[in-house]
Amino acid sequence: MGVTIYDIAEQADVSIATVSRVFNGHPRVSRDTRTRVLAVADALGYQPHVSARSLARRRTQLLSAVIPFMANYFFVEVLQGLQDRLAQSEFDLLVYTSNALDDVDVQLARAVQRGRAAGVIVFSMPLPEARARRLQDSRQPVVLVDCVHPEFDSISVNNELGGYLAVRHCVDQGHERIGLLMANPESIPARQRRQGYERALREAGLPLCEDLVVFSSSDYEDGYSEHDGYEGMQALLAAGAPPTAVFAVSDLQALGALRALREAGLRAPDDIALVGFDDIVVSEYVGLTTLRQPMRKMGELAVEKFLRRLHHPEHPISHTVFTPQLIVRRTCGGEQAVEAR
Repeated sequence: MGVTIYDIAEQADVSIATVSRVFNGHPRVSRDTRTRVLAVADALGYQPHVSARSLARRRTQLLSAVIPFMANYFFVEVLQGLQDRLAQSEFDLLVYTSNALDDVDVQLARAVQRGRAAGVIVFSMPLPEARARRLQDSRQPVVLVDCVHPEFDSISVNNELGGYLAVRHCVDQGHERIGLLMANPESIPARQRRQGYERALREAGLPLCEDLVVFSSSDYEDGYSEHDGYEGMQALLAAGAPPTAVFAVSDLQALGALRALREAGLRAPDDIALVGFDDIVVSEYVGLTTLRQPMRKMGELAVEKFLRRLHHPEHPISHTVFTPQLIVRRTCGGEQAVEAR
């Protein structure tokens, strides 16, 4: 494989965006940086060709997205916003996905492979030191969605507040035994939502009953699935004293919980009230009380942050945290929207 602008960026210790600016005569490059980049290009024997010029001018650029669970409605909605914004640019989207977090590193390695894309958007995954270092070493603009790291631009939702609002609403409805349907305990958003659940119980002076918390050990979709919600609700119903309300950390789990209630001859909220998290499209049709995330907006903003990082690599790292909105429907309360505080 011939010398690419990625090789030049690595040797000159600059971003690929800076190399692109040098070759296109962009005025926002210092004389010293321009001289260094051109010297490295000459030393490496770089010869621009048609596709390289097209890449430098962003006429045929790719943006990579690494997504753990493509079938999850949350990611589908965020991707829609991402694609809507990309349609206004000259970038195409290349998606890498897996069905389990254990497989993510393989997809991440492919996404950051030198010369494959101009940047990468990483969805909902823990970033231990080795994984973060791999992203840094790629010298590509990186944007995180639904996860946070101090070295990268990020977009997330205040999950702890969302869990708190869900359970506080149950308390306001008069419930004292409130169950929790968790996803995989390794999932950071799920852990944060559980923290909100526990804070609301403490503030209300209610005990934390371990028998009312059901964890998913499923690798599939990290436990954010209808099947996990279905089995979790069955476990809660089998408890000696079932809860009168349940908070599921995702709408998909809440949908599975509704099926378990129906099969048991029970209804929400008459027998057990139910609150989810996400506000996916189907939630409105089943009357699910839930916490709304601005999923499409998150996708649009991810592209905005990528473009800004590409053109202004010196810009300070930014972290955007959205506040979830409690949407009250018939499974726990009346039909109304309540703004989060």
